[in-house]
Amino acid sequence: MTKINDNEQVTQRKTKLAALRDTGEAFPNDFRRNIDAATIFARHEHTETSGLDEQPIEVSVAGRLMTRRVMGKASFAHVRDESGDIQIYAQRDTLPEGVYNSVFKKLDIGDIVGVVGILFRTRTGELTINVQDLRLLVKSLHPLPEKYHGLTDIETRYRQRYVDLLVSQESRDVFRKRAATLTALRRFLDCRGYLEIESPIMQSIPGGANARPFVTHHHALDVDLYLRVAQELYIKRCLVGGFERVYELNRNFRNEGLSTQHNPEFTMLEYNEAYVDFHDYMDLTEQMLREVAGEVVGTATLTYQGKTIDFGATFNRLSMTEAVCEYNPTLSPDACSDAQALLHCGKMAGFEFDGDKTAGELLLDLFEETVESNLIAPTFITGYPAEVSPLSRRQSNNPNLTDRFELFAAGRELANGFSELNDPEDQAQRFREQAQAKAAGDEEAMFYDADYINALEYGLPPNAGGGLGVDRYVMILTDSPSIRDVLLFPHMRPENAD
Repeated sequence: MTKINDNEQVTQRKTKLAALRDTGEAFPNDFRRNIDAATIFARHEHTETSGLDEQPIEVSVAGRLMTRRVMGKASFAHVRDESGDIQIYAQRDTLPEGVYNSVFKKLDIGDIVGVVGILFRTRTGELTINVQDLRLLVKSLHPLPEKYHGLTDIETRYRQRYVDLLVSQESRDVFRKRAATLTALRRFLDCRGYLEIESPIMQSIPGGANARPFVTHHHALDVDLYLRVAQELYIKRCLVGGFERVYELNRNFRNEGLSTQHNPEFTMLEYNEAYVDFHDYMDLTEQMLREVAGEVVGTATLTYQGKTIDFGATFNRLSMTEAVCEYNPTLSPDACSDAQALLHCGKMAGFEFDGDKTAGELLLDLFEETVESNLIAPTFITGYPAEVSPLSRRQSNNPNLTDRFELFAAGRELANGFSELNDPEDQAQRFREQAQAKAAGDEEAMFYDADYINALEYGLPPNAGGGLGVDRYVMILTDSPSIRDVLLFPHMRPENAD
């Protein structure tokens, strides 16, 4: 049997579409279904053959033709809608005159059809529609991937997500779980009296995180604007205004590289509450991730890429100094504030750090290179140096460190939070230091935000805030190795790029 290549199939399908155009019925929109596949099975899964025969049940379904077995004057096929697949049985002598030969037998896999028929059970007991009428609603011009292989090319799966969704139940399940996760996160906070806000995506000053922003231009105002890198500063403005529990679940944009963990456009949950501190927020974050996992996947104990991630167990808590010393046993806690000792430790571990950095910056470098990937079980790291935490409140007993946490699981950061800095003079000084770093060439350093300082001068209540990387959390919930697996339409390099 000669195999027809994809280009030949496209040509043949376009010829069929041209014939349909001549009839004036190429893309009809007057077929109405009254049920979907899942509802048919839910209602009639246990209906016996005799019951279906005694009280005939007519249904109208619509969906994509996924299989077809032509057997002379009768054929079986499967039609797929969003809820699932249903088998249909088409007979030449049951359908209206000419429909079997001129419509059904000319269908291609992938065509969208409307089917009217009566439910019955086959000899093997499969619930099936005995077709009384059938219409072609949309001609598919491209063949679907082979049934048993699907989209084996990962890049094509990302670039043509619509085809991936068509042929992969697993992919559809990932995005259903993603949607369920967003709903569950909102419900968790809504039930605790949090107010969801919407902050501007285009901002005159991007703030709230150390990140390189995207720049655009507003022609009417003749000003540059920046895509939001974080929601944090606007949420805290709302706390100044009198709202005491606020969150935003939305997209942020950072002009950074692409990787299995990074996409320039990503989803972040930012949440703040007045009159609590970072200890309270570690408790809240732990409870939220535990409850949402249970709601979305039915358990808080998950397997991610062969490793157990237990959101049900109490999360580990370590200071950054404790974590660095645990994974660098030659380093003492006292040496963690000594830049030269940190440089030497990094060199012994095979890393060349910038000798002009402060001890706090080097401690973070050493943590990221030697500790982070080892934190598989959910672990809070606290005690971040002040120079790498420009929005965090300083510790009362050690102003060189801050009341900050980051949550790690599966060897990556999931969340960041802290007791918020609400001293306007301290914040202004840290903004000035960030501005100096930016002027010296650090494209990820923050801008000086005078309006935010003005807001703090009106009085920001003591509060704590957190930020959850939703995409990375969904990766764990769905056992997805890459962030692109949980983004419907991830950013990709142009196909013609070198």
